[in-house]
Amino acid sequence: MLHEPNIDTMDMSAAEAVLIIKQNWDLRGGSMGVEIEKKFLVKELPAGLSEYPFHVIEQGYLNVYPAIRVRREDDVYYMTYKGDTNGPGIGKTEYNMPLDRESYEHMVTKADGNMIRKKRYLIPLNGDAFSGEYKDTHPGLVKMMEEGEIRIELDVFDDPFKGFVMAEVEFPDEEAAAAYVPAGWFGEEVTGDCRYSNAHMSMKNAKLSGTATDHEA
Repeated sequence: MLHEPNIDTMDMSAAEAVLIIKQNWDLRGGSMGVEIEKKFLVKELPAGLSEYPFHVIEQGYLNVYPAIRVRREDDVYYMTYKGDTNGPGIGKTEYNMPLDRESYEHMVTKADGNMIRKKRYLIPLNGDAFSGEYKDTHPGLVKMMEEGEIRIELDVFDDPFKGFVMAEVEFPDEEAAAAYVPAGWFGEEVTGDCRYSNAHMSMKNAKLSGTATDHEA
């Protein structure tokens, strides 16, 4: 069941989005999970970036806090509601509901502020991501790494943030997130820093501080 946000504090497009999710959850096969991820700025791009598979993403935000967005990922469309952090960890409850193209194109016209456009490269997790001892005691995690279920997602942004690059790694649980050793080409960790959330970046006057990597991708 969707945690009840306060619709009265939202603009009409955001309130409409929440109502659509609630009314169509079962019909459209919505999914719910807890997103446990870490975010990093990037010191340098990994070698052979153009050889990795990627998704082309466009998304608009109907509300920033809580985050309600509509996204096109290649030819797949969906709406997402992100709740607050759960307890003391970094996990956030996330609800996704599939959309068809027509619904997406209708809802995205109601988005405020900056549209977020980026390429998301799917890169194997760094080999030294976990200590040998940790991997010995967590064979299930090793299998997930081998099957690409845990990986680095490198976002290369287009206008109005062209030149900005950020890496994310999503984990199966809080323990794995805490044990993770960042890749050598990562820069500062910015997990939990709202300035680097895509929702915050959608705000009209959002500015980024930190590493902005010039690149050709």
